[in-house]
Amino acid sequence: MKLTDFDFELPDRLIATRPAVPRSASRLLVAQAGQIHDAHCLDLPNWLRSGDRLVLNDTKVIPARLQGWRHRHGAQGATRAAIEVTLLSPTAEGGWSALLKPLKKIHDGEEIHFSETFSARLETRMDGQVKLSFNLQGTAFDAALAECGLMPLPPYIAAKRPADAQDKVDYQTIFARTPGAVAAPTASLHFDAALLARLQQIGVNLSFVTLHVGAGTFLPVKVDDVLQHKMHSEWGRVSATAAVEIAATKAAGGRVIPVGTTALRLIETAARSGSIAAWEGATDIFIYPGFTFQVCDGLMTNFHLPKSTLMMLVSALMGQSRIKDIYAHAIGGDYRFFSYGDSSLLLPQKNAALL
Repeated sequence: MKLTDFDFELPDRLIATRPAVPRSASRLLVAQAGQIHDAHCLDLPNWLRSGDRLVLNDTKVIPARLQGWRHRHGAQGATRAAIEVTLLSPTAEGGWSALLKPLKKIHDGEEIHFSETFSARLETRMDGQVKLSFNLQGTAFDAALAECGLMPLPPYIAAKRPADAQDKVDYQTIFARTPGAVAAPTASLHFDAALLARLQQIGVNLSFVTLHVGAGTFLPVKVDDVLQHKMHSEWGRVSATAAVEIAATKAAGGRVIPVGTTALRLIETAARSGSIAAWEGATDIFIYPGFTFQVCDGLMTNFHLPKSTLMMLVSALMGQSRIKDIYAHAIGGDYRFFSYGDSSLLLPQKNAALL
């Protein structure tokens, strides 16, 4: 399997930089039974049935991008030099792993200030990342981060515009409750309260799991032989309650449809034994064509980057030829791509028929 097998040409104009308003007004491509239908996310209840179960990722994106400064002394006296920090994950010592720009111009032990009362010290660096210790902890840290931080927009959006206050609303799901992600589970951004209520009214069940999406989700695949690619690792949890709910749906003949590739990767990790069970830990599961799905009967997901591991995942679910047709239809129909773009409901042939 070559990386070029998962490539396609995407017009730049189709990269969304703002979401649809309201959320559920975004478009929905439905692929089922060998056909492709054009709909909207608010139409999702028309494509699901009583007894189906949606699995949603309740991770909460933290405002992980910080604009700060360091003090420096030179011929012009005391001045400030701008520093940009992107938090990645907490460390066992109570600090944070982070990306820092410009890294070459700051020394270990230096202080970075984000406000008059919020700062961090650069402790160590390794492999392009740094470890920071902050002057605040616990709820005081959370409050300072909420005040000073910006949403860590994906690089393909950040290249077009800076993050702003609206992104703190737009780049967060309405059911986010477990802080820790530095990227959103973007398929879930299409849900508003009214859509969730309509789904439950027709008998669609909801289960919540947690996978903290990391910055590694945006890392490019750098090897031509995709089987040589090493996946990034992300922390996740499937509770005993969620596992029982998902197992009960399977036993009753209902369809389990994760919302987003993060939820899919997590529940398939928890089902490697052949059936779903409670699970917690770091997953680096790599799903590509030939993968045997144990739990998932479909997937709701946005449209992904060319040559990405997520293109490999949807190709594993639907088949490479079928995905090429789906993406050609989406591009030809001016669907909006990536995190703030439109969505798709992918139902493999064996699970496509509606009752």
